[in-house]
Amino acid sequence: MNTPVTVIPTVTTRLRSIDALRGLVILFMLLDHVRETFFLHRQVLDPMDVGNTSPDLFVSRTLAHLCAPVFVFLTGLSAFLYGEKHSGRAGVSAFLFKRGLFLVVLEVTLVNFAWTFQFPPHVIYLQVIWAIGLSMLALSALVWLPRVALIVLGMVIVAGHNLLDPLHFETGSLLHVPWAILHDRGWLVFSEALRLRTSYPLLPWIGVIALGYAVGPWFAGDVAPAVRQRRLLAWGVAALVGFVLVRLANGYGEKPWVEGETAVVTLMSFFNVTKYPPSLLFLALTLGVGLSLLRWFERREGSRWLVPLVVFGGAPMFFYLLHLYVLKVLYLSAVQVWSLNQGDYFGFDSVGAVWLCAVVLAVVLYPAVRWFAAVKARRRDIAWLKYF
Repeated sequence: MNTPVTVIPTVTTRLRSIDALRGLVILFMLLDHVRETFFLHRQVLDPMDVGNTSPDLFVSRTLAHLCAPVFVFLTGLSAFLYGEKHSGRAGVSAFLFKRGLFLVVLEVTLVNFAWTFQFPPHVIYLQVIWAIGLSMLALSALVWLPRVALIVLGMVIVAGHNLLDPLHFETGSLLHVPWAILHDRGWLVFSEALRLRTSYPLLPWIGVIALGYAVGPWFAGDVAPAVRQRRLLAWGVAALVGFVLVRLANGYGEKPWVEGETAVVTLMSFFNVTKYPPSLLFLALTLGVGLSLLRWFERREGSRWLVPLVVFGGAPMFFYLLHLYVLKVLYLSAVQVWSLNQGDYFGFDSVGAVWLCAVVLAVVLYPAVRWFAAVKARRRDIAWLKYF
């Protein structure tokens, strides 16, 4: 497969590794969205019910857990690198503010329509693009903090927000809306015709994007790759060890894990963590894996198999919108052609079919993403392209 040189110019290894990691989690996201489209008749809870979830479905869903934390963390990291190339903190702050607003508008318009095909919408789901957008708005102010203060704030939010889990505010309370947005996933009812679902409570993601920005100096041009890779390894391992130790303690921020009838069920219970909002254990596990993968990709700079991942990671928003609309059209077409359903949903019979569909879609959509990535790399004079 030939790739235009404009897609991956003479870019440093540190930037290729970032795009490769972003590309990998994009493919995991595609797999999860295929599941949500064609396997919804076997829905999974959060955390999952391991007693009624097959191992293949559990693994598929758990892989998707990497997506949001890695996306948000890399958003913070990329913001630092943007400032390194442009006008410092002032430029970063202005860019984050404008792009954050753009993503919030995108979520409630094109993204929500791709999920529901309702216009005007009756329900608006405030999901990952919304969370990233609001996190960018928050970071546009936080970039003015000293780096040490940013690290402390990020760590306190990520590690401590589960202390707020018992705090709830009933509908009608003055704090119900802001708390539903920040930490307590719920419904915001504006009228009989419109409801909003805060699917991704914001507070933990602010901590994640702050930490992503704070590690930006590791990726500065004057930092030796060996130094950066040691730091990535050390913090990745520390996060994973922290996950194991806290999980073994069986108490903080999660329902306790239990021994199952088989070793597989026990492992599923151990790794069954909460995404909405993301618990400390959820973030320790996913960011630990993410940091380790980032190091691994950087150490394999010459591998040709990295090229497709770099391409996908170079045009993330384009792919996000493209695959949502393709999946929706495919689902509606399948219903019309076969007129079959399983209860209220049309879908595949097995998880294997979900994986096969995801692989086929990745191959089919790759040329379009490669084309857009090439245009984006070539036409830096078109300002709006950098938002995609």
